[in-house]
Amino acid sequence: MVKLRLMRMGKTKQPTYRVVAADSRSPRDGRFIEIVGSYAPRQEENKVVLKAERVAHWLGEGAQPTDRVRRLLVGAGILEGAPVREAPVGAVAGPAKKAK
Repeated sequence: MVKLRLMRMGKTKQPTYRVVAADSRSPRDGRFIEIVGSYAPRQEENKVVLKAERVAHWLGEGAQPTDRVRRLLVGAGILEGAPVREAPVGAVAGPAKKAK
């Protein structure tokens, strides 16, 4: 299965990412099929550059974007709909515990 996911680049504590089409079995920073964009979260505007026609091609071929890439695609207007919501850090799944 092909996934659209982020590949970490950049210096220590100064990450930039490439948006790549990669086999789901390959490592995060390993082999990829094609670079389809880039994402720089540390810039003022969270700069996202995507090749819309190549992203559309891979989505048409059945590629599945990761949650973060899906949010980037929705923000760029390539995908429609609401992005996948992530649970806040420290959130507890299930019913709340009662205090004694």
